[in-house]
Amino acid sequence: MSLWLHIIGVGEGGVPDLPPVLRELVSEAFTVFGPQRFLATIGASAPDIEVHPELVQQRSLQAVARALLYVDDEEITFVEEDLSRVLIEWQPPIENMVNQILPLRGSPTVILATGDPMWFGIGASLVSRLEPDEFVIHSHPSAFQLAAARMHWPLQNVVTLSLHGRPIEAIHPHILPGNRILALTSDGTTADRVADSLANRGYGQSVLTALENLGSPTENRVTGTAEAFGEKAVGDFYVLAIDCVADAAAPLLPPVPGLPDEAFLSDGQLTKRDIRAATLARLAPYPGALLWDVGAGCGSIGIEWMRAARDARAIAVERDEKRLEFIADNARALGTPTLEIVAGTAPAVLEARPAPDAVFIGGGVADEALFEACWSALKPGGRLVANAVTLDGEAALYRRHASLGGDLIRIDISSLDAVGGHQVMRPRLPVTQWSVRKP
Repeated sequence: MSLWLHIIGVGEGGVPDLPPVLRELVSEAFTVFGPQRFLATIGASAPDIEVHPELVQQRSLQAVARALLYVDDEEITFVEEDLSRVLIEWQPPIENMVNQILPLRGSPTVILATGDPMWFGIGASLVSRLEPDEFVIHSHPSAFQLAAARMHWPLQNVVTLSLHGRPIEAIHPHILPGNRILALTSDGTTADRVADSLANRGYGQSVLTALENLGSPTENRVTGTAEAFGEKAVGDFYVLAIDCVADAAAPLLPPVPGLPDEAFLSDGQLTKRDIRAATLARLAPYPGALLWDVGAGCGSIGIEWMRAARDARAIAVERDEKRLEFIADNARALGTPTLEIVAGTAPAVLEARPAPDAVFIGGGVADEALFEACWSALKPGGRLVANAVTLDGEAALYRRHASLGGDLIRIDISSLDAVGGHQVMRPRLPVTQWSVRKP
């Protein structure tokens, strides 16, 4: 398909501040999408465009779909008289925006996006839906670039993330001593909620700066510590800069696998810290990869998998109702609110699930039907890891190793204890671990 879509990054000055070549693209488009504040500037920059205020407020593409009628793939007839251009205001969430765009495929269209469309923007959402030759990205300095410049923070050393329309808990993996974070926000409440999260984690002295209306004449900043930020008044359009400062007693929860056992709510059904770290090392998380955590217990393996790599995904399967609650609570508290939690018994509940890049079997290790379902679903090149502490579980792992190969190890861990007045190293239950890569 030929080029039909231009995604144009725009600053706070709106369309009039765009270079002439980009203003011309706006004037030639049949349909222009964007926020109200950008659409309102079109008339001043391109007087030949007819603005229809009644269409600006439409909540979907239905009005445009009725207005544009394709005949023989060449001639365009306007159902409503004298419609030369149609302006449509974005209506979040992002999936709605994508669904507005796709029906116009082939019709000259422009999207006016804030800043850099490829940094948590509409461009990043469309790249997987369109062919590369269908659209062009015209970038603009992003809100992150502007915020880093105002804060004098080298951008390559800063965590950038979006809390706009996303769970606030996504910030948790990045709350670390000395870490600096720039976050897009939803509204004035985002800063308060982030401040509460920091204070609750023992980072109450962290410094928050709300950088309002970046790049506009009304640019402003509001600064305060996390524990006192609720006293500040913040508008709805800002980037939040966070300079993390840990209290002496704040728990250290890095993204490296092996979080303390006490970081998880559980009933004891928990892959312990040292075994968990060894298990994650064998599973080998990487960006965007999907894990099936079967017999998830409190969700520790799936949660640490997601924390360890950018955009890593996990499906946690558990049948116990109380443990399902633990998984949900732990996922929120540890910054993986998008963990998919599946209630029920495997392998039945795994049917029709996306094929995994890795599988961890933590419960039902001896169940052959469960293993066969997981192995069959696993992508070629994927990794499967299973841990056993019982004799029947070990026997199953020995059989599978003999058939499929891989690595079979015994992990023995002892921890300090006391007997009478003497200190001893008391052995824990040994864990037999089988790991294998699917051909």
